[in-house]
Amino acid sequence: MPPRPDGDDHAWMGVCLVQARRAAARGEVPVGALVVHRGRVIGRGFNLREAEDDPTAHAEIVALREAARHLGHWRVLDSTLYVTLEPCVMCAGALVNARVTRLVYGCADPKAGAVESLYAVPTDSRLNHRLQVTAGVRSAECAAVLRDFFRARRRRRL
Repeated sequence: MPPRPDGDDHAWMGVCLVQARRAAARGEVPVGALVVHRGRVIGRGFNLREAEDDPTAHAEIVALREAARHLGHWRVLDSTLYVTLEPCVMCAGALVNARVTRLVYGCADPKAGAVESLYAVPTDSRLNHRLQVTAGVRSAECAAVLRDFFRARRRRRL
């Protein structure tokens, strides 16, 4: 039986916001993610693409890798992934492939979002697994972290 929505999405997204701010402090695009399995955090991540010279080092992938290591298996069943920004195609596909039960995200990504903005990967009936999706949790805060980061970067270039 899939886990019930935890009811504390707001608090878990707060943990993701902390992760996003850690990314920003390192000069990474501020996206934070968290995997919660049966009420416990088993994976945390923030963007590390610049630090690791790795195009796949998105927050969601970093958190999923840690969660899979914790569980000792690539299937991250009975889990919820929280992330501050709507996942891209790669990350949405990874969530499907990892068999994550639920996705909760903060703000939409109209340029690259693959959950609702451009595509609907996690709920596509043609795929062998689908996720429950909750969108817009602390959306304004999540968007503000991104907006502030890019505003500061533009100022430095001037």
